[in-house]
Amino acid sequence: MALFVLFVALGFLGGRWRKGDMNTLNEWALAGKRLGTGLVWFLVGADLYTAYTFVAIPSGVFAKGAIYFYAVPYVSLTFGFAIIFMPKLWRVAHEKGYITGADFVKGAFNSRTLAMLVAVVGIVAELPYIALQIVGMQAILTVMLQGVGDVTTVSEVSLVIAFIVLAAFTYTSGLRGATLTAVLKDILIFASIIAVIIVVAFGTGLGAGFTAKPAYSTLASTLQNGYWSLFLVSALALYLYPHAINGVLSGQDAEKVRKSTALLPIYGVGLALLAMFGVMVYANSAASSLVKSLGGSGVLVVPSLIQSVLPSWATGIAFLGIFIGGLVPAAIMAISQANLLTRNIIKEFRPNLTPAAETQISKWASVAFKFLALAFVFVVNSTYAVQLQLFGGILIVQTLPAMFGGLLTHRLNKNGLIVGLVVSEFVGVYLMEAANNFTTWSTTFYSTYGFGAFFIGATTLALNLAIVLVWSAVSRPKGPTQAQG
Repeated sequence: MALFVLFVALGFLGGRWRKGDMNTLNEWALAGKRLGTGLVWFLVGADLYTAYTFVAIPSGVFAKGAIYFYAVPYVSLTFGFAIIFMPKLWRVAHEKGYITGADFVKGAFNSRTLAMLVAVVGIVAELPYIALQIVGMQAILTVMLQGVGDVTTVSEVSLVIAFIVLAAFTYTSGLRGATLTAVLKDILIFASIIAVIIVVAFGTGLGAGFTAKPAYSTLASTLQNGYWSLFLVSALALYLYPHAINGVLSGQDAEKVRKSTALLPIYGVGLALLAMFGVMVYANSAASSLVKSLGGSGVLVVPSLIQSVLPSWATGIAFLGIFIGGLVPAAIMAISQANLLTRNIIKEFRPNLTPAAETQISKWASVAFKFLALAFVFVVNSTYAVQLQLFGGILIVQTLPAMFGGLLTHRLNKNGLIVGLVVSEFVGVYLMEAANNFTTWSTTFYSTYGFGAFFIGATTLALNLAIVLVWSAVSRPKGPTQAQG
């Protein structure tokens, strides 16, 4: 409880830290673009290593095995892309006064329509990502509150209270509050992971899980195309998410963004170890029994293993770390959604909005997005939420030609980009439905005759790029753009 009070205090104190005019988006949403290398590292790390890391990946390994180890090469690769593109995006955004990725797209291609489409895709893709944070928090509460009367009701009330507090300090402190709480969250998470690994290593041994589940040590040949396409497209998609761009643009300068990005693979070590939890749980009878007794869901793997191997005081610290590990990213994601809604949709219809009005709308929108995602979780089961998060990746990667392409060249045709984005999004939805036989989504792979199953995001991105490149080749460029600024 004391640590949660500290978390809340840091959230509210953020507004008083490095004071600025919180009535402007530059200060509220980007912390005045004054975060140094260390703080950007903590912020983006907290932003990218979320319940997806703590819950979805271990859960997937627990249920399906080696295919979910795709997350390890994916995080190794994504920071290479980030080193290439993110410092350049920061420089252009700083020069032009951009707040969002859609701002950049509008300036690069002189297209309101394309920018609005990118904004809509970003907002939609973030919703299931926020929902997944809540699923992770639910998993912690389920294990922590076992034996307490009506666990479902108590956990739902706890989530609502937590989100009210989160909404309050995000509204007042913006990204500053998220940054300070990110530091606390990361310290708790790393300490917890290291503690569990040490205990397991000196107990059953790290390889005991594969002894109990030998099939998980290899990848079936039928999944190889799915594996590489999933980690490649996921690596391309990560820094297209609005919350990742928001974190990058908060940096003090391009060099600090580059340095912090170069240090982010340290988080990848933690992700690899957390993925191992999905196998390690099979070698721990107490953890396996706890998962089964609570319904057998893979989302319970990490909290069950933690509770089974750590003393009660350490378990409490670890649980808090994972719980706020869902709250912090949810705050940053909602801020980025709100920025897109205000800057790239509402302002297109109300161009005379004052900076104060922009910020006020964004503050309330960030509150609304948090509770929209919370309501979504209450009516959709956890497995569905995880698949929707992967679907979010399919959606957001279609903005790659506009975002990364706009940073590389001024020769892409804006109409081709619009058509490619719209067509690939519709095809992605159709392939998701077809892959799941038009029932509940349980896979993001689509089988192609003679080539096996590929991640749907790879197929739709290939279609998108083909449309953009062919259209641009046969259309004369409209003139120079600002993409190379």
